[in-house]
This record gives sequence, structure tokens and C-alpha cells, in this order.
Amino acid sequence: MSVLNFTRRSVLATGTALAMALGAPGAIAQTPPGVLIVGQIAEPKALDPAAVTAVNDFRILMNMYDGLVRYRDGTLEVEPALATDWTISDDGTEYTFTLREGVSFHDGSPFNAEAVVFNFERMLNEDHPYHDTGPFPLAFFFSAVETVEAVDDLTVKFTLNAPYAPFLSNLAYPTGLIVSPAAVEQHGGDFGRNPSGTGPFTFGEWRSNEAVVVERNADYWDGAPELEAVVFRPITDANTRTAEMLAGGIDLMVEVPPVALSEFQDDAYTVHEQAGPHVWFLILNAKEGPFADKRVRQAANYAVNKSALVDDVLEGTAEVAAGPTPPAFAWAHNEELEPYPYDPDRARELLAEAGAEGAELTFYVTEGGSGMLDPVAMGTAIQADLEAVGFDVAIETYEWNTFLGEVNPGLEGKADMAEMAWMTNDPDTLPFLTLRTEAFPDQGGFNSGYYSNPEVDRLLEEARVATDQDERARLYKEMQVIVQEDAPWVFVANWKQNAVTSDTVENFELQPSFFLLLDDVVKN
Repeated sequence: MSVLNFTRRSVLATGTALAMALGAPGAIAQTPPGVLIVGQIAEPKALDPAAVTAVNDFRILMNMYDGLVRYRDGTLEVEPALATDWTISDDGTEYTFTLREGVSFHDGSPFNAEAVVFNFERMLNEDHPYHDTGPFPLAFFFSAVETVEAVDDLTVKFTLNAPYAPFLSNLAYPTGLIVSPAAVEQHGGDFGRNPSGTGPFTFGEWRSNEAVVVERNADYWDGAPELEAVVFRPITDANTRTAEMLAGGIDLMVEVPPVALSEFQDDAYTVHEQAGPHVWFLILNAKEGPFADKRVRQAANYAVNKSALVDDVLEGTAEVAAGPTPPAFAWAHNEELEPYPYDPDRARELLAEAGAEGAELTFYVTEGGSGMLDPVAMGTAIQADLEAVGFDVAIETYEWNTFLGEVNPGLEGKADMAEMAWMTNDPDTLPFLTLRTEAFPDQGGFNSGYYSNPEVDRLLEEARVATDQDERARLYKEMQVIVQEDAPWVFVANWKQNAVTSDTVENFELQPSFFLLLDDVVKN
């Protein structure tokens, strides 16, 4: 029997696990050895790195594709991958990579310098014949790239328009994953349903709202994975995901609700935790409505009892956030910033000064999504805190991908605030894509609340071209002070990610990147 048929049958079998557990106490389903069943938080949007932004999707992509470089295990430090080494010019504007020899894409086509050129021109050149195959929402990561040149079959040179400190780190991010040009040419806009990379697992099938199946790549350049296959099952509701884990229907569960952690304390499970660069925040619409006034944005920060959220809703699995740069970036985080204190009286004073008592707010909340930290419970608690100081808050709840479709294009004309979470690879990424004036949604960025401050723009532009890390740190720390004062967001929490594995799973570790790397995992 083929692995694909085997995994299809195994998913159908384990799909009865929850019913078994509910109908017969103590009945536990057994997933097959060599096949890892992963409980994901949502259906992926696409399996094309050019089309996605959510860690939910990245967790699949990182097992199917490689980049020129990757993050060293357990760190955010860059090491070779499809490139074996590289050189950087003295002025920091030319990066020349030597490529790994003898690597093929899953469809059999060769990986070479021309394939690298195809990938980046497809992303950055609007005149490229296959530019229309992806929306390229994170093309900002490579906006400094002027040209990409195949020097020879195994050498590729990037020329930047200025020094760009995050360049190597961004190459290790999913936006820099290398796809098969032949597969893009064959499938066009449907490549996201017919992916081909060079990674440890090959694409098996995608059954909408049921499973994405990937299979062992026996010819993987870095050694074949231990697993025969991985099945990524979208289970949006966290309580259902927990029940499936307890019933044995899945082997690995990501983003465990804090209230469910106590369910997994016996020897049948292992709870994994890993700190990383995470920020959970509320985007405030600074362009129109009540939050166009800074005093009202500050009032919202004073009104929300973030310590209670962290202690009671999240049960101590996070820390209160003080600003836009998470403490995980120790060198760039401004330790002198203190979080907004919980001060409802000050919130009321600011609302009175702004003439905004009783302001009506539309609040977008998601049912579940990447790093969103029990979003419905969090949203409900935040609604109560805001109403306690005089706001009138109406919540609208959406499924994750629908939520992104509402929020990412901007809140103008739709909502006053929205939940959001980012897990980032460099202190440049989040503020550059979400807090600059030139990152408004109509310019391709994710500044969905339309915050604009010329001084913040200047600091971010200077920081990304600074080659000295101490200078970069100074600029980022100054930026954080201004952003905290301007309060374009309610700064809520920095989360410590978690996952649970069954006792049949070995060699699994969470990564500070928030990706799932499964090539060394063993399933008994």
C-alpha cells in the first residue's frame, strides 16, 4: 500500500477518535507508526511561500521547501542550506552565494542559480511572466534587492540598493524559500495547490478542510527524514483540538490553550515550551473614528488590565508587553520601557479630555489563529475592560483566514480595532511592515491602522541600513519610546509558545522561529 493511501486511511480511522472517547471512557485511538498527525489551528491559505503570511501555513512550508540559508537549530542565527557559503562586499550591497551541487526539486527539475533568479524575479519584477501567480505579501522583505544574477550554474549574486542588515535573516524566513520554476510554469496560479520544493518532505495531497499530507523525501540532500509522512489536520476550535489530542486522534498539538495545559501532565504526554519573538496586540484605527485621537488610544492602553489577561486568561504563559519590540530580541529591546499600567481612572480622564465618552467601537476578533492566545476569551475580557471606562464595544468574530482578509487590507470604513499577533525573525520586520507610513495596506504593507509618524519612519529606515548592531539597537530603542507614547496599538502580551506531543513521539523540539521542523522527529 502506498504511503498516500495509508495516510488517507489512517486519517479516516483516527477521525473517529473523538467519538470513541466520548462514547466509551478510556477508549484511545492509535495513529499509525511512522506517520505524524499534527493538529493545526486552521486550514492553510496556500502552499506557496509567495502567497502566505501566517505561521500556521509556515509550519507546513518549512517541511517542504528550503531557502538558501536557514536558522540554526534552536536559534535565530543563520547557517547554510541550499547555499553552502557566501561572501559580502565591503560596502554591504553585494551578496554572492555558492549553491549546493546535485540538488533537485521534488518534480525532478534541477536546483541551480537560474532557479534562484526565477524565484526572486517572480517576486520582485511585476513584468515577470509568472508574477501573477502570487500576491507576494511579504515582498517587503526583499525590497532592497536591485538585481539577482546567475554568475554560473552554482553561483548567484544579489545586488542591493543599500546595505540591508536583515537580508540574511530574511532569506531564512519562509518568504525566501525556493520553489520549483518548472512547477510554477506548469501550474501557474494553481501552484499553491501543487507545490514542489527541495525540502525533507514532498507534497502528497491536500483535502480541503480535512488534511494536508506530506511524504518522506528519500533523496533529501540533508538526509532522509525518519517519518514516512506527516498529516496536518486543521482543527480550528481549540477545545476540539484538545479533545482530539486526549483521544489519540492527533500526535502533536500546537498552541495549546492555557486552560488545557493541566490535561497533559501525565506520562502519556510531553508539554513543550519555547520563548520567541512574539507580540500580541490590538491594532487601533488611527485614521478615522475615536482612535484618530492619541488620547483615546492611550486611554485604551490604560483601560485594559493586561496583567489580569496574562495571569487569569493565559494562566501565566505570557508576559505583559511594553511596546512593539519583544524581549526575545534582547539586543534591540528597550528594557527601560514600562508597560502601560492598569489605570481606569486615567483612561476616563483621557476620554473626557478628548470628548470621547461613550464612543462606539467595532472590534474584530478571530476564532483562532497563529499565536493569537485564546482570542475569543481575550477579546471578551478586553471588551469588558473597555466598556468599564465608557467605551461601547461591539465584537465581530471571524474564522482565521476570513479574519486576515478583513484586517490585512486595512480597517478604514470597517472597524476601530482588531486583534493581531506577529512572530518575527528580526527587530526590523514587525515595525517596518506595520508601523511605517509607506506600509499602509494600499502600498503593500500591513499598517492596517494607518499609523503615521515621520520620526518613526526615519528611525526605521536608518536602522535597516546600519551595519553596526549597536547603532541599530539605539535606533530601535528610540523608535519604541515614540511608538509607545503614540499608542497605535494596545500592547498586550509576549507569549511563550507551547505544544504537546504524545508518548509515541520522539526528538521533537519547538523552535524560537515558531516553525515546526519535523525531519528529525520519530513516531513509534
